[in-house]
Amino acid sequence: MTEIRGDTSEIRELASYEVRPESLEQCVAAIHEFVAYVRANEAGALRYEVWQNAEHPTRFVHIFVWRDAEANRVHGASAAVKKFAGILYPNCLAPVEFVEYRQVDANAAFRRV
Repeated sequence: MTEIRGDTSEIRELASYEVRPESLEQCVAAIHEFVAYVRANEAGALRYEVWQNAEHPTRFVHIFVWRDAEANRVHGASAAVKKFAGILYPNCLAPVEFVEYRQVDANAAFRRV
């Protein structure tokens, strides 16, 4: 069997957090605005997905795949990140947890659109 692994220059991260129930609608609106910005302006963001926990809708996970360290740096320095964090962070129950991962294998190759 052939293993499927990502490009080693790519950076893969997950960010997880939980927001206050009373701020859920505001945070979801901010997520949509932010992801629209990333989609339109950050070619180095090869994958940027936000998932909401089905049983606990105040819990979220962001899945990132950056083309390289420079794409990650550009993203982190953007005014859009500062605006999003300014809305999200005060509404989180605990600090957002960012974890970098290495891809070990997959059932299919990641398709870039």
